[in-house]
Amino acid sequence: MKEILFLAHRIPYPPNKGDKIRSFNLLKYLSGSYRVHLGAFVDDPNDWRHAPDVRNFCGETCLLPLHSGRARVKSLKGLAAGLPLTVPYYSDARMSGWVNRILSERPIHAVLAFSSAMAQYAAAHDSLPRIIDFVDVDSDKWRQYAAQKPWPMSWVYRREAEYLARYDRKIANSFNYSLFVSENEADLFKRLAPEAKDRILSIENGVDTAYFSDRADCPNPYPPEENVMVFTGAMDYWANVDAVTWFARDLFPEIRRRVPSARFYIVGARPAESVRSLACIEGVAVTGAVEDVRPFLKHAHCVVTPLRIARGIQNKVLEAMAMGKSIVSTKAAVEGIDIREPLDLLVAETSTEWADIVSKALCAGSLPAKSERNREFVVRRYGWENSLCRLSTLLEAI
Repeated sequence: MKEILFLAHRIPYPPNKGDKIRSFNLLKYLSGSYRVHLGAFVDDPNDWRHAPDVRNFCGETCLLPLHSGRARVKSLKGLAAGLPLTVPYYSDARMSGWVNRILSERPIHAVLAFSSAMAQYAAAHDSLPRIIDFVDVDSDKWRQYAAQKPWPMSWVYRREAEYLARYDRKIANSFNYSLFVSENEADLFKRLAPEAKDRILSIENGVDTAYFSDRADCPNPYPPEENVMVFTGAMDYWANVDAVTWFARDLFPEIRRRVPSARFYIVGARPAESVRSLACIEGVAVTGAVEDVRPFLKHAHCVVTPLRIARGIQNKVLEAMAMGKSIVSTKAAVEGIDIREPLDLLVAETSTEWADIVSKALCAGSLPAKSERNREFVVRRYGWENSLCRLSTLLEAI
């Protein structure tokens, strides 16, 4: 059995947020054909209990704690070194030592680095085949953040966008292949790194359609008189925080005026203080972490994804569609999904559009509470096996 070195900036378990869903499914898929050695950081103390689950898929592992406060201080070295701040943030001599030992002792077939911050550990090993999974064009995400933040953070984010784009381009030129989560992301990066365009491609995210199924036996968590819209996601992630804050404060009051039974549920772990404060708005509920998100999806009338900052494919959209739910979304949240057929998905941008579309969905039935065609589309188009077989082809070709 060939051996792979897999480097991830965050332990790929549990698969409960965007990057961990992708990294876990990569790990799970690779472990079926390769012996995978995993190096990763653990930035949430609660995740240490999942280390045995991860090791079940691996040969050797190196899991190191990452303390966000210390890492932020360490990241400031990037200012003097002319690097994006995320590179020193994830720099660790212990990880370097472990990687060097694995590469000297084991017959490694290839290195897969998940996120550009982990490419630093494979940079000196250019004799080995190396693949970088950028996932998204993160430099563009930092650019979007800069446009939303006041000074001095706007300056910090603009600098990160500039320096990360330069760093990612350098990685793409030295690694064998660069992967992205969608064709849109790959095409954008080809414009940023045209000299590497022939080695830039997409491996799309998928969804576990057996788990996320409208046929799951899920008790209704909502009172029967409520007409529910739901948003799901990690609620300490700034793009999600921005989305639900905008929706709850600026969009929902008009929707509720038109549909008094309307309720907006924000479902996700680690809600920021600004998110928790939204519960004081009449008709808004903030659940925090839940044991199973599926009941909240299944029994909502529709799912809303009012993301103003987004890159790549949103797992929350695929999961909701797999559950047979109708979607109301911004264009940014769905543009990474390859939609070429009629679906129960409507796009709203302005406050007026949101109020009109959601109100009609809730009281006039313009969107069905159960969407067979949304589920059928995801099952057919976005199963993980369909996406990841392309990775096996790459690994066997290098």
